[in-house]
Amino acid sequence: MAYEQVAIVGLGYVGLPLLLRFSEKGIKVLGLDIDSKKVDSLKAGQSYIKHISAAQIAACFADDSRADASTDFSRISGCDAVIICVPTPLTANREPDMSYVFGTGGQIAPHLKKGMLVVLESTTYPGTTDTDLREILEKNSGLRAGEDFHLAFSPEREDPGNKDFKTSQIPKIVGGLTPVCRDKACELYSLAIDLIVPVASCRVAEAIKLTENIFRSVNIAMVNELKIVYEKMGIDIWEVIEGAKTKPFGFMPFYPGPGLGGHCIPIDPFYLTWKAREYGMPTRFIELAGEVNTAMPAYVIQRTLLALNSVEKSIKGAKILIIGLAYKPDVDDDRESPSYELMAKLEELGAAVAYHDPHIPVIRPSRHYARFAGRESVPVTSAEIQGYDLVLISTKHKDVDYPLISEAARLVVDTRNALNQSPKVWKA
Repeated sequence: MAYEQVAIVGLGYVGLPLLLRFSEKGIKVLGLDIDSKKVDSLKAGQSYIKHISAAQIAACFADDSRADASTDFSRISGCDAVIICVPTPLTANREPDMSYVFGTGGQIAPHLKKGMLVVLESTTYPGTTDTDLREILEKNSGLRAGEDFHLAFSPEREDPGNKDFKTSQIPKIVGGLTPVCRDKACELYSLAIDLIVPVASCRVAEAIKLTENIFRSVNIAMVNELKIVYEKMGIDIWEVIEGAKTKPFGFMPFYPGPGLGGHCIPIDPFYLTWKAREYGMPTRFIELAGEVNTAMPAYVIQRTLLALNSVEKSIKGAKILIIGLAYKPDVDDDRESPSYELMAKLEELGAAVAYHDPHIPVIRPSRHYARFAGRESVPVTSAEIQGYDLVLISTKHKDVDYPLISEAARLVVDTRNALNQSPKVWKA
């Protein structure tokens, strides 16, 4: 089957780069999203993701024969394949929130036709694709997966802002409901991705993505715990890691921080812990790592209190500037960023908190921290810095003048090793 038009549902950090890649390779692409603002932006040649330029968007959407965007899911009927790239967050009880995936399945199903391919890319627990999503698609379409239409899972592996790896260069894991389903999905992705890695089933593919992110979560938890232990011993964890990584084998460096951010590492491991309970299997190692990582903001607050106490300053009424809202350097992605929790906790203690982030000039609305929406980034100037009792470095963006902060700040809590050790710099 020739793939003449592909639909991609969800035009965020995963779906949009994939859409651009298929379009670059001459495949007609339809981008679908429930957010009409995203659709309008794309049609106007504008980008809403910092590391994707407006020029890329304009080139892709200038000609409707190459790419189009819409909120009309009925247009799926004119496509040969549908790729689902929607969020999979956690509920307030830290259980999988599958409403986006299942809701998308329900919107796709009425427009399925025989021979069509449906691929899920959203990170999820093993069994989602071949059981839950399959049931929704079959029930609402009257078609049979593996017989009338093809069903597969291929986990997204985007790393927003990473200039070393483009979408086309990241190997693509592909698992299918049947061997034919897998082969059809491999055929589709081979049109846009350099290396395809077929695996035995959807569940293997789902488990691969979870394993990748659990690996990172556990190792970050380890260095976060060592950071606290070594601080008590008067040892700099950053110097330890720099020394350890000179070993050419048997060690891989991970770095501590103020907590976990992004849409993957703080969330994905809990998809497996939740599913494992169905099998009566405790996941103590994963859950312990989660406990260590989620405790990091509280540790940073403790260090901030100690730093202020060292200059006989109370947290109540203190003016604090947070450097960096994005969860990682040099991007505008602030999903699950620990900076927001730090801001909230500091304000609860009575501090007056401002922020600087060159990539997030204004805080956007969010589910968890809606009260911060509309706040604007303040400039980093000597006069501005001198007006704060303490500067808290939460994200180490390149476009920040750290020497100026080091010189002008009265007190610094540094969670990212951005500044050299000094009496006014407290590592956290």
